[in-house]
Amino acid sequence: MLKVKRGDREAFGFLVDRYRKPLINFIYRFTTNPGESEDLAQEVFVRAFQSAARYQPKAAFSTWLYRIATNVALNYLRDHKPRLSQSLDSDLEVEEGAPRLQLRDTAALADERLMEREKALHIRRALASLPENQRLAVVLTKYQELSLKDAGEILNCSETAVKSLIFRAYTTLRETLSPVVAGKR
Repeated sequence: MLKVKRGDREAFGFLVDRYRKPLINFIYRFTTNPGESEDLAQEVFVRAFQSAARYQPKAAFSTWLYRIATNVALNYLRDHKPRLSQSLDSDLEVEEGAPRLQLRDTAALADERLMEREKALHIRRALASLPENQRLAVVLTKYQELSLKDAGEILNCSETAVKSLIFRAYTTLRETLSPVVAGKR
């Protein structure tokens, strides 16, 4: 980003290439809309480029970029009703009603896939029902694989506070999901 600050536009293209997909996936967990997620990721890059002159390398570039992305995602959530989310990398992308070509499938395998989809749906619902700061802490550390330090910088809190948010989130998720895990649904 320091090269971009000095006017190197090619360096910014490299940053876009490197962080585009992770940012889209991060934002998608909040929007559940692939097109909207791409638009918001583009907005993140526009804001980053516009802020290049003021960029100060106090933390890792990715931390700074995810802070911008978090703000954009939270603004989106405030303006839109939150919905369930899943990663774009997920194999659950099949649109409802879309035909699926299957060569051979036993009923047992079909039942297993259905159960896995239902479990994934329950997990997404439980995650979406968490308070915003707990959900962000889990998404940043578990799904985006950021360190506690980086997550704390993005969330504007200490590493200890991030640990506490994650602990409370996992406690709530365990309670909410215990029937699903036990197969009682």
